[in-house]
Amino acid sequence: MRALASGLRARLVVAFLLVAALSALTTAGLTFREARTAILKRTQDTAVSALRSQVNSQIPDYSFPPSQQKLLELTHGLTRAGEAQHWIIHVRYEDHPMVPAADVKAVIPQGLRQKVRNGIAAFQRMDIDGNAWLAIGLPVTYADTGRPSGLEVYAQMPLREDEINVRALVQAAQSGAVPGVALAAVPALIAARGVLRPVRELRRATRKIAAGELDTRLKVTGRDELADLSRTFNDMAEALEENVAELRRMEANSRRFAADVSHELRTPLAAMTAVVDVLDDDAGSLDPDTAYAVRLISEETGKLARMVEDLMEISRFDAGAAALHLDEVDVAETVRKTLQARGWQDEVAVDLPEGVRARLDPRRIDVVVANLVGNALKHGGGPVGVAVRVAEGKAPGAAGERLLIEIADRGRGIDPEVLPHVFERFFKADSARARSEGSGLGLAITLENVRLHDGTVRAANRPEGGAVFTVDLPLRHCGGEEG
Repeated sequence: MRALASGLRARLVVAFLLVAALSALTTAGLTFREARTAILKRTQDTAVSALRSQVNSQIPDYSFPPSQQKLLELTHGLTRAGEAQHWIIHVRYEDHPMVPAADVKAVIPQGLRQKVRNGIAAFQRMDIDGNAWLAIGLPVTYADTGRPSGLEVYAQMPLREDEINVRALVQAAQSGAVPGVALAAVPALIAARGVLRPVRELRRATRKIAAGELDTRLKVTGRDELADLSRTFNDMAEALEENVAELRRMEANSRRFAADVSHELRTPLAAMTAVVDVLDDDAGSLDPDTAYAVRLISEETGKLARMVEDLMEISRFDAGAAALHLDEVDVAETVRKTLQARGWQDEVAVDLPEGVRARLDPRRIDVVVANLVGNALKHGGGPVGVAVRVAEGKAPGAAGERLLIEIADRGRGIDPEVLPHVFERFFKADSARARSEGSGLGLAITLENVRLHDGTVRAANRPEGGAVFTVDLPLRHCGGEEG
């Protein structure tokens, strides 16, 4: 739910609705203000005009200074004439009291009274007990001269109908804004769909590219920024497909070359090895220089033969032709046979618990143990130890029991900068040592054989000194998977 709420679609829809709501509220507010001003202005103009008309119709026959009775009659006459406006009339002559009697400060605002006293007709809206009222003040002048007569007429009228109209405007604005915002969700969803469709297509295409479908392309429509993005993606995918195809072709050629060269070398090497063996047997009867040359040739021929065999093995792994031939074996006995076959039983300390059986490929496990032990004997320090144990799977994705084979030495250990590269092909810890007994493929072959068993192999330095290689394999029993 959180992912949906934080998605691009949700953000686009929310932004669209916010803009629609803001526009609706702004329009409603401006409309309300203008309509309210127009309603109140119309009411004010109508009331002022009506009051002026009534005053002008009743004043011509009026004598000055007016008596108290005349002022009362004027208020009654104006009140009857303004029944439609529901106004309340007060009059005053010069500085005399208001007629009818009233609290002037409470009835008529001070500012309004001051304007009328200065001969200016004025009106003012005010609030009385939470209700809106309109106060109007008119100075009465002499018709022939236009001079102030001293008579002031004030009217108060409620604005109830105007407030009702204003509230109706507010309700109408609210009633129109809410459906408007709700209806805005429809074009918002349509717009979001139009924007997100190319994005979804790009996401699907990217996943296909990551899965290896390098011929994936996007359909380009339109000329906007998203169309430009789709074209750029297609160009990138095309370039990537061409580069990967070229790399695969070069890799296939290099594998084929290594396999062909190794295969072609096997026959002459077999003949050379046979001849060298004969010469090596007769080396004792030769003069020292010739014997040295014969032994040197024998040694180098042996190295070349082992390198060719390693290259052939690597070629099989690269071609996917390497297969497991699992068999139920005693792990301790398999390790002992490996050490005995190479005459290492007196050079290696073993910790091999009896009764540990697993389904393994004996030939490939023999290669793994031989390569690791041989590497420890050549480059580590004695004594070299081989230990077998069973542990519960703790690595990510490892389930059930695990078979661990550890080969440790007491040498100087492995340089930390070298550790990440020890299983790489043709890698040698000492780059200055161009020639050595090894081809640089032994640990790489070990890694591939372990991977065939769905296992891992790790290299590390022991705290007490020396290096340790750990082979971690799933402990399969009879009837388990054969990989």
